[in-house]
Amino acid sequence: MISRRRFLQASLAAPIAGASWHLPRDRALAEGGLYPAAPASEAIRPDRTIRLFNGRDLDGLYGWLKDTHSEDPKKVFTAADGLLRISGETHGYLGTRQAYRDYHLVVEYKWGGKTYGAKTVRNSGILLHAVGRDGNRSPWMTSIECQIAQGCVGDFIVIRGKDEDGSIIPVTITSDTTLGPDGRTRWKKGGTPTVYSGKQFWWSQHDPEFDEVIDTRGRWDVESPLGEWTRVECISDGDRITNIVNGVTVNECYDAFPSAGKILLESEGFEILFRRFELQPLRRSS
Repeated sequence: MISRRRFLQASLAAPIAGASWHLPRDRALAEGGLYPAAPASEAIRPDRTIRLFNGRDLDGLYGWLKDTHSEDPKKVFTAADGLLRISGETHGYLGTRQAYRDYHLVVEYKWGGKTYGAKTVRNSGILLHAVGRDGNRSPWMTSIECQIAQGCVGDFIVIRGKDEDGSIIPVTITSDTTLGPDGRTRWKKGGTPTVYSGKQFWWSQHDPEFDEVIDTRGRWDVESPLGEWTRVECISDGDRITNIVNGVTVNECYDAFPSAGKILLESEGFEILFRRFELQPLRRSS
């Protein structure tokens, strides 16, 4: 299984220079560039609750796996008894067929029993604003990840890849951060604006002494204990994303590019169950 450190290095290996895509609006204008239509120009902005998982089957979703692509002979993705199950046996994702923007995503998950002998923390993720080709990177789509991993729920990771014509999609985010005692950045409201550069944007209270051994907990983790349901909310508002775990705001970024796309649930070596996967409209203050 690829380590998260190697994955982060691989996801940032593609250079931005010469890319045909443009930077976020403010930076593009500042550099005299043009800002094109969003990469997911047909993205839906929810005006009502949309149940991405209907509780019965995988209607409206599709799977992609590293080895078999659109075929799923091992039944990695299944639905039964009101639960969506991702076995984690093969790397890949279950994704929406539609692209979305400006939404309040609500996901409720708990870990299953299958770990396939892994000794590192249980690991999965929600990939936001996914664009480009299926399986084009690692094997996930180009996207912005809200991490689901023990000790790291709510972290941000950028996954860069290529467009249909082979050009680099320069995915990027910025966050207000502070430097922890372990030398890693953590989100801190009002902190130093920091552009993503390959180092995971840790959630605000990531334990600097956390040991990435399966089923350990950080001192300030807000993820529910093993066997219980955890609620994750990702609020996408323009080019800003806010991650909330069990009612606690744990991370935020802005200048996100792309700011629209598909939404994917990762299969990444560990069984995970979902009972809720839905979009709600943004609540606008009057």
